[in-house]
Amino acid sequence: MFNLDFLTKFATSLSYNNPHFMDTIGKLLKQYREINKLTLRQVEEKTGISNAYLSQLENDKIAHPSANTLYKLSQTYDVELETLLSAGGVIEKKEQSTPKHKILQSVAASAGTALTDEEEKELLNYLNFIRQRDK
Repeated sequence: MFNLDFLTKFATSLSYNNPHFMDTIGKLLKQYREINKLTLRQVEEKTGISNAYLSQLENDKIAHPSANTLYKLSQTYDVELETLLSAGGVIEKKEQSTPKHKILQSVAASAGTALTDEEEKELLNYLNFIRQRDK
């Protein structure tokens, strides 16, 4: 069992010290790929999107991927399509703050509260930190 308050505070300290924290679609996609412990080649195999194109996306060489590309990646990374469409500038972000990632929805449900968008980003950042540390 984990303490959600501790995780939130710790992740907050990490994300606020990083001025580039998930500010582009590329960084967001890379973070989701790393959270899922997938290589670019594995994502290519699952989606049919070339690893060269994926690399260009993650390195912000391509700022506005197609909705079809984002759909395939949302399925592979188990993230709501709306999250990627919004981050990719395909649709406008809704004003309502709701958890977008299915795993995080479970965390929020177990805590008895909904996550804000910022809390969701912080938890993803913390999870990525743990997985990078354990490599």
